[in-house]
Formats: sequence, structure tokens, C-alpha cells
Amino acid sequence: MVYEVVTCSEAPELDEQAGTALREVWPEFIFHDPTSRTYIDRVQQHFSRFDLWLLDDGEVVAGGWGVPLRWDGTVEDLPDGYDGGLVRSVGGHEQGVAPNTLSIMAAAVASGRQGGGLAGRVLTALRERATDAGLTSVICPVRPTLKTSYPLQSMADFATWQRGDGLHLDPWIRTHQRLGATVLAPALRSMVIEGTVAEWESWTGLAFPQSGDYVVPQALATVHIDRDADHGSYLEPNLWMRHL
Repeated sequence: MVYEVVTCSEAPELDEQAGTALREVWPEFIFHDPTSRTYIDRVQQHFSRFDLWLLDDGEVVAGGWGVPLRWDGTVEDLPDGYDGGLVRSVGGHEQGVAPNTLSIMAAAVASGRQGGGLAGRVLTALRERATDAGLTSVICPVRPTLKTSYPLQSMADFATWQRGDGLHLDPWIRTHQRLGATVLAPALRSMVIEGTVAEWESWTGLAFPQSGDYVVPQALATVHIDRDADHGSYLEPNLWMRHL
């Protein structure tokens, strides 16, 4: 099947539809990352060519976006993760630093359309945009879907879990691998999300009656609650992978 690929700026009339279709696949707490809130408007202003939707007969069925940045190709020079990628990309653009790499920040498929290869099509479209823009590398701070079932396991250990065929146990990592991507390194502070106890209870639908570390639905690690300080914090680990 042939899907139409458009940038969000080319079809602004679909913004509400896309938000409804794609937002629901993410946990609520993800939308309260302060770094993303600080930088996302400038990302949309500077890098609209890397913000894509896949359309099926005019309906948004998948989407993804990325940011260009400067990377020297070493593990040591990788950004901290999602947050670090945003900071480096926007900061570099505004300081006149020429990018050489696209960091794919997110990809999502609408509920009811998953399992049909659409995520791979989004990744491929973004890689093609990177090549067309003269960027020589493509990386991604991957959020493994299966990691939500193992929040107590370190990302370093999880990164080594393989099936008998040599591919990773996690289906989202496998999607990247089947496109030729390789694992680089864990991003242990990819996103840092903080809030009051009441905010965390609202975001998760859980009660946190005492201080401690909690397993939260759709989180990749535990959320630390300090009731005395009225504070909850979450450090999301991701896994850096390289496509090109």
C-alpha cells in the first residue's frame, strides 16, 4: 500500500486529528517533560521538514519527527538522550553550528493500525529526509516497548537481551534492527520528569501513600516519591541506536 507522506506544516488542518490519533499511545507523564516544553516550539519553527505524518486516504495513521544536530560519531559524544538531543539541536542551530546527524526523537502509530509495518515506514521516511538534507548519520534514543514490563532491570542489561535468531527481545528495537540499525549505548537520563505528589497521582492514576520507589504503568524505570518534599522524580532510560 502507498501512503502519502506530508510534513505537519504542509497539512496544518490535520493537526487535531493527528494529536488525537497519536497522543493516546504515550503515557501522560511523558508530556510533562520540562525540557521538551522549553524547546518544542523552536523545534517546530526550525525543523518542520523533519516532522512527518503518514496518511491513508487523508487519515493520519502514523507520524514521527527528528532534529538535526552535530555529532562526532563516538559514543562519548552522544547527547544525554531525548532531552540532550533537543538542547544540542536547537542550541547548535541558533549558534550557527552545521549539523551532520538526524536524531529521530519519536515515532508513533495510531491505535488499530499497529503491527502493519507503519512504524518502519516512518523511520524510513525520516532517514530519507536526512539523506536529502545532506546529513550523514541517523541516530535515535529508542524507547523500548517491552521495557515497561521490566522497570527494575537496568537498561544496560536489557540492551543485551536477544532472541535465538540474534535479534533483540524487544519488538521496537527489532524494528530498528531490521532497518539496519545497531545498538550504541544506554541513555540513562534521556528524559527527566518531576512534579508534585498530586501531579504524579494525576498523571498515573495511582496513589503514593508513602515515600519510596514505585512501579508505574508504561514507565521504563521506577518513579521516586518523596512525600516530605512533596516531590516525585522520574529518570527515563532510553537506548541509543544508529541507523546510518
